[in-house]
Amino acid sequence: MKERTKTRRKQLFFRKPDKEDGAGVWELIKETGVLDLNSSYSYVMWCEIFSETSIVVEDKNGDTVGFISGFIHPDTPDTLFIWQVAVDESARGQGLATRMLFKLLEREQENSIRYVEATVAPSNVPSKRLFQGLAQKLDTKCLITEYFSSEHFPEEGQEDHEDELKFRIGPIEK
Repeated sequence: MKERTKTRRKQLFFRKPDKEDGAGVWELIKETGVLDLNSSYSYVMWCEIFSETSIVVEDKNGDTVGFISGFIHPDTPDTLFIWQVAVDESARGQGLATRMLFKLLEREQENSIRYVEATVAPSNVPSKRLFQGLAQKLDTKCLITEYFSSEHFPEEGQEDHEDELKFRIGPIEK
């Protein structure tokens, strides 16, 4: 694990990911210790195929310190679904997750995005605050509904997967 110092706002670079970012994103997700870690292959594919609706953030050394994976929901083309939000420990507490969401929304404005959706486990307080805060900053609603119950997930050893609530933010006015 790399040792990193606190990252200053002016030293961050926001951009679309590409397949070369897959390994760094996988490491970032792994290092959080709280997000569901998918295969490294899935992150390489995600960074290549869903680059338009995802974002990666690097520090001045080229280290990946932030990532959001998102996609346009196939049944609702006006909805950007956020799958995972990851911020390296060195960059936490600086509003990076919110900044990444706003950069994605700026990029997606031309695609008529009016809603942001995400699923969040009830125990994930930082994500709940992130999406409720996004709704507040956009001066819009945040509708929270039951979505996936723990029974939808296979057993994962000692612990079962938590329920997932769906957060729907919008409508977003341009």
